[in-house]
Amino acid sequence: MTTLPPTTKSRLQKIPQANVVWEGDRRPLGSMAAHLNGAGEANDSCIIWIDGSQGAVRAMDVVNEDMGIEAVVRTLLRAIESPHHPNQPCRPRKIVVRDREIQFFLRGALQDLEIEIEYVPQLPLVESLFESFAAHESQQPNPLPDLYLEVIDRVVHKIWQIAPWKLLTDSDILEVELKNCQTERVYVCVMGMMSAEYGILLYRSLDSLKQFRSAALGARKSATELEQAFLTQDCWFLNYEERENNDPDLLEMDAFFGSLHPFEGMRHILDEAETKIVCIVLESVERFCSRHRSLLESETITSISKSYRISLPTAQGNKETISTKVSTLPELSVELQEMGMSDRTSSSESTEAIKEDLVPNGSLITLSSISPELIEQLQRSKTYCQRSPIETTSELATVFIQTTRPKANRLIERIKNAGGLKAVCFNPGHNSITDEFYDLGMLQTEDEELYIFAEYEYNTLQQLKNLERWDYLCHHNKGYCGVVVAMGATGANRGDPQAKDMLALFQVKAVNGADIGMEILQLMPNDI
Repeated sequence: MTTLPPTTKSRLQKIPQANVVWEGDRRPLGSMAAHLNGAGEANDSCIIWIDGSQGAVRAMDVVNEDMGIEAVVRTLLRAIESPHHPNQPCRPRKIVVRDREIQFFLRGALQDLEIEIEYVPQLPLVESLFESFAAHESQQPNPLPDLYLEVIDRVVHKIWQIAPWKLLTDSDILEVELKNCQTERVYVCVMGMMSAEYGILLYRSLDSLKQFRSAALGARKSATELEQAFLTQDCWFLNYEERENNDPDLLEMDAFFGSLHPFEGMRHILDEAETKIVCIVLESVERFCSRHRSLLESETITSISKSYRISLPTAQGNKETISTKVSTLPELSVELQEMGMSDRTSSSESTEAIKEDLVPNGSLITLSSISPELIEQLQRSKTYCQRSPIETTSELATVFIQTTRPKANRLIERIKNAGGLKAVCFNPGHNSITDEFYDLGMLQTEDEELYIFAEYEYNTLQQLKNLERWDYLCHHNKGYCGVVVAMGATGANRGDPQAKDMLALFQVKAVNGADIGMEILQLMPNDI
């Protein structure tokens, strides 16, 4: 049996011992998963140590269900040496557990620490903690009131089907007027035409919309500034998240509602009055976009107004009808577009022209290679290919971008709309704060835009080896490389996409930043 190293035992023996009894256990998370930071699946394990004299949790860890029993000891040592505040380091006189295997393992692992290890059939403090979490879970209100669940579900699916983000940019604001409601006017902004996130924002005031747009625009915004601007919005929101499945013709999604307010921050629960307004507005927007699709598809959207009567259920079991009017706001759209143009004009430095919004968040980026045989196989398949003018006779250096199927398809469509890929570029960068150097990997599209896909630090040996092999393979293919967009980031082939997962192959030039007039990119304090 593995025991603690002598040096560790010596260190622990120096910690004062208290005449207390601790309870320790390991069990599936269950309902606690919703309340713990970093918790994974409900069948993951929670390891917990509680001081029986104070009823205080000294240490708690969430581990994979397959993790060995050694994890119990690791959490225990943390409970002894560096417990949760305000507990102080100490050794207990006794430890009680309800698992015989844990008892025997701890007896061997904690030899010479003068701690009794006993088995008991019940652990009152641990049981009480888990019961309190279960009770709290059962008391949590539903995100939306039951009265409007059926209506909300119907309108959410109708909006997803008509896809208003294919018609409206985030500058094409719709005004919705409501009669006999707590809120008389809402300003609707549709997200999704220029980003990977689909949704609808329902601003409760025009001032909030303009203030957020003004705050979010502008060069060199720090993450803190952007988060502050986001949280000071005054709006309700509907966000869509796509679910990947094995049928390419079947697209499923989840919808999430919530509210943002400068005093409340973000919350994901809407009360009955709020949900009523959101239902009315979304139903009005869905009808408006469906019946005026051809006009909204025009390059310039003119002034359009249309009135509707929206019926909703009531608590008494009958129907309530609300009158609304939806209008386009061409002058406001021009004003918001000018804000963006002004920002782009003021951000003309080359480093600020580099973007980061092409590759979907959460993608797995790998520098690897593909064989000539695989290239030929992909070219024969339905996989979208952008061929190089040279014949590839050896391994082709390749950037793999693996994400979910929906995000991969959107990425491919954006590249195609930009005319395709022009080059893969690596350029040195320098962090003036930490004095660290790194290489930025960038994709250049045919419309001359540059997008960062990864950062490679010079102090990481494996990354340096990957970059050296990249240069070697590019040299042997006359300066050409590949970019593969693949699905399966959440499936069995995560990190190892197979041919069937590869949705696009682009064969392009591999260049250095100097080839396109770039110098060392400086990360300045304002960039952080």
